[in-house]
Amino acid sequence: MFDFGYFGYGVIGLVIGLIDTILTFYFWVVIIRVFMSWVNPDPYNPIVRFLYMLTDPPLYAIRRVMPSFLWASGLDFSPLVLILFIQVAKLFLPPFRIPGTMR
Repeated sequence: MFDFGYFGYGVIGLVIGLIDTILTFYFWVVIIRVFMSWVNPDPYNPIVRFLYMLTDPPLYAIRRVMPSFLWASGLDFSPLVLILFIQVAKLFLPPFRIPGTMR
């Protein structure tokens, strides 16, 4: 899940590893947010409010640029798009860790 193998490659490896870890954490926060939307938890719970505070700004930004025909189905595809963005960002991180290497 977490890739700490490149911390020995200096500050760049440390920064890229930290970004990778933050993106992985945020991926799971979005997944938890999706599961919470299915069970409709108490909106005044501090944990629920914290997760909404972390995920609402990017989800609202994605909803503003998504075409309106996706809303006609009644399903919210913005978490799926956000997860896709996170995975694409994680895909482009490894080539920056060690110069000249790609996975």
